[in-house]
Amino acid sequence: MKNTALTTTHEALGAKMVPFAGYNMPVSYEGVNAEHEIVRTGVGVFDVSHMGEFLISGPNALGLIQKVTSNDASKLTIGRAQYSCLPNETGGIVDDLIVYRIKDEQYLLVVNASNIDKDWAHISSYNNKFKADMKNISEGYSLLAIQGPKAVEAMQSLTSVDLSAIKFYHFEVADFAGIEHVIISATGYTGSGGFEIYCKNEDVKQIWDKVFEAGADFGIKPIGLAARDTLRLEMGYCLYGNDIDDTTSPFEAGLGWITKFTKDFVNSEALEKEKKHGLERKLVAFELDDRGIPRHGYDIVDGNGKTIGVVTSGTMSPSMGTGIGLGYVPIVFSELGSKIQIQIRKNAVSATVVKLPFYKA
Repeated sequence: MKNTALTTTHEALGAKMVPFAGYNMPVSYEGVNAEHEIVRTGVGVFDVSHMGEFLISGPNALGLIQKVTSNDASKLTIGRAQYSCLPNETGGIVDDLIVYRIKDEQYLLVVNASNIDKDWAHISSYNNKFKADMKNISEGYSLLAIQGPKAVEAMQSLTSVDLSAIKFYHFEVADFAGIEHVIISATGYTGSGGFEIYCKNEDVKQIWDKVFEAGADFGIKPIGLAARDTLRLEMGYCLYGNDIDDTTSPFEAGLGWITKFTKDFVNSEALEKEKKHGLERKLVAFELDDRGIPRHGYDIVDGNGKTIGVVTSGTMSPSMGTGIGLGYVPIVFSELGSKIQIQIRKNAVSATVVKLPFYKA
């Protein structure tokens, strides 16, 4: 089990620690609902240093990234980031990721912790042609997600850049909490605004401490992975391994918007055919009509009790107080307003297909 540079800090704070993606990670501090509410209304800090970072450099860096990702990275200017995915050769998804353009010929790819080795091998297999310089810097870097509507105000004293001027999916490389050359990125996985801070492991404790000093008057709290999951699900953000994986296509998952056929990429020809011919199934969002908590792995059934799909993510929404979830169903059940049922133990609980996001600020 690997530790982040802040593991002892979390333990000292009384965090409940669990194994996650090979790391010893804080799942909660004072409870998921309280932590969820802090991020929705104030400001909270996640240690997500288990995430992977690859640095791709050189004259052919963009060529390699264009080949292995579905989105069009040629649109990126320095200081911008882009959500994308790595398609596999059989119609599924190797991983979803964020691509940052750091310099003219340098990009940072941020990948899921559980997929670091798999992603590295996949991208490397296409680099024989491009010969870009690839560095896996995951072990040396930490990542803090400072999230919530008060994040800008709470953190402004820690940097010389105007945080309010950093647009969504833009970033600055600047001073932060007394450390130079920190990536301050207006990205996140919560839907409540804020920043993600990339720094070297040796600097993260200083940054963590100063973040909590600066945020003290704003009620800042540490937040665990359990609330990260409920926050992202209320926004309908996909979680790799649950809602997307090696068997789900970007179009089935509602990720057509990051799949651009203005270039040639891995399996693009087959994906373009799929788009033209139409889908057989689709990832839908649903709300329960009655009391109940849908969980990952529960069957989705039709009115006759026939299994038509499976819940990929589900929870009791802390913000809304209703059961919400995602799952793949045949196209005929995917229209907004469609009625489905979720098999919760012996009961088939009625649910309605709804538009994302579940939570609207």
